[in-house]
Amino acid sequence: MSDMRFVLAGVMGWPVAHTRSPAIHNHWIAKHGLKGAYVQLPVQPEKLEAAIRGLPALGFAGCNVTVPHKVNAMKLMDELTPAARHIAAINTIVVRPDGSLLGANNDGNGYIQSLRDANPAWQGDAGPALVLGAGGAARAIVVGLLEQGVPEVRIANRTAERAQELAEAFGPRVKVVAWAERNEAMADVKLLVNTTTQGMHGQPALDVKLDALPANAMVSDAIYIPLETPLLEQARKRGHITVNGLGMLLNQAVPAFEAWFGVRPEVTAELRAVVQATF
Repeated sequence: MSDMRFVLAGVMGWPVAHTRSPAIHNHWIAKHGLKGAYVQLPVQPEKLEAAIRGLPALGFAGCNVTVPHKVNAMKLMDELTPAARHIAAINTIVVRPDGSLLGANNDGNGYIQSLRDANPAWQGDAGPALVLGAGGAARAIVVGLLEQGVPEVRIANRTAERAQELAEAFGPRVKVVAWAERNEAMADVKLLVNTTTQGMHGQPALDVKLDALPANAMVSDAIYIPLETPLLEQARKRGHITVNGLGMLLNQAVPAFEAWFGVRPEVTAELRAVVQATF
């Protein structure tokens, strides 16, 4: 098609140099033979509104939104998807043909898909989940888990108020567990999730003991650098199915790419290798 327009997309954050999103989307652009590019958009917080308002004029099909803009960018959207409203943050902007802006959040669905990729038999209603941390990633994951029918989601966070806010936002299936009781709270869970930065490259390991965790529980970490955090290593050695954060990152990118480029891409071993080569 000679009339195929050049499609621009990108990732808006501050800073943005660490993001792996360009490696993902540019791999897919090349794979599908599309005309387009996915670029880094470093935008200072005070310039966020000007940058977002400029997307339609610059011919962008949309962009991803990362730290620290996920909440403030939401306020500038013309419409939000139900998931974005529940999570109260966006990670994707779609510029529609009339120039209006749709805010979406694919993190929760991306997370659920990463569990299914690791364990196709995973069922949300199998039992409780324990989520460590109460930030933006935790919020998206909790929404995903509740949508999948997890009967009880326990939140343990070093700052109890943050956990309390989450519980109040999502109702009776979300329970707050004191940080001091995080290990005991594992006793009957089917899924343990770390959304804190502990265990990330250059950070101290997450301080947990898995002694009470049932043998059939899955253990997941939103971190993907390193691919195996001390938590996941500890879990693997005990025989648990483990899931790192790379699957969430790759899977959340699929619906965004489809919305911008009109092609639904696949998460393949080749893509995983391309992204891992950037670590």
